[in-house]
Amino acid sequence: MNGPDGSRRRGPAPGSGRPGGGCAGLVSGVVKVYTKTGDDGTTGLFYGGRVPKDSAQPWAYGTVDEAQAVLGVARSFVEPGSELDQLLIRLCHDLYVAMAELATLPENRAKLQAGTTLVSAEMVAALERLIDDYSERFEAPTEFVIPGGERAAAQLDLARTVVRRAERLAVRVLADGSQVVAYLNRLSDLLWTLARWREGDPLASRSVDGLG
Repeated sequence: MNGPDGSRRRGPAPGSGRPGGGCAGLVSGVVKVYTKTGDDGTTGLFYGGRVPKDSAQPWAYGTVDEAQAVLGVARSFVEPGSELDQLLIRLCHDLYVAMAELATLPENRAKLQAGTTLVSAEMVAALERLIDDYSERFEAPTEFVIPGGERAAAQLDLARTVVRRAERLAVRVLADGSQVVAYLNRLSDLLWTLARWREGDPLASRSVDGLG
């Protein structure tokens, strides 16, 4: 694929799980996973620029990457090809878009493309429609729920908490007009909804005796 500078790229693309990773080295036709470019404690950003690995941007897009990985674990407990499997694949793809935007300096934001490397308002609206759809399929609990009633649902609950953390971190780096925080906020709501739908009959916290 072509890189942001027009050159031919091999290896992971920015925003594809390693938004700061850049292009992997090519030796004798073999793509190397390691590049050694980050050995000085910095990481490359989408469309150029380098920042310390512990700065706000890597924290934000790295946490989105973590959320995507947890969604992958949830998928492993779901029937292949099922409705939920296909939805989780779609959400994982969306998170690549969010990572790409979070890995871009403000001066390069104009180079991003809505829906591909920039989170769009339509992506947020699509999550709202999904929340409304799935909310109609079950009776929502009226009190706190103890997670863990079903394996995929438990992973969805874990993913929800990671997404919430990503949302808090994203606030530090986003440019004006960004939809990333809104997207992550709706995604956490959707994951809660999916977990309750998948679980079916959740365990209410007040029904647990002998605690404390």
